[in-house]
Amino acid sequence: MAKESMKAREVKRQKMVDKYAAKRAALKAEGDYIGLQKLPKNASPVRLHNRCKLSGRPKGYMRLFGLSRINFREMAGQGLIPGIKKASW
Repeated sequence: MAKESMKAREVKRQKMVDKYAAKRAALKAEGDYIGLQKLPKNASPVRLHNRCKLSGRPKGYMRLFGLSRINFREMAGQGLIPGIKKASW
């Protein structure tokens, strides 16, 4: 389980990216790189990191489901994810 402060930091970054998205796109279209540098660091989408929606785990993230591999395996085994079942042969 990730620390609450780490989860909160990611949420804060996402809000900042959303806030400055239009301004960032306009500056990029104009080619105003000095203006881009004056934006806050966390306004850059590159600084975002994918985290599991349940546990906040940053590694082993599955984009399609928004879960870490561990939570995905548990939920798939219990039949909580539609269309996913454990393979056995």
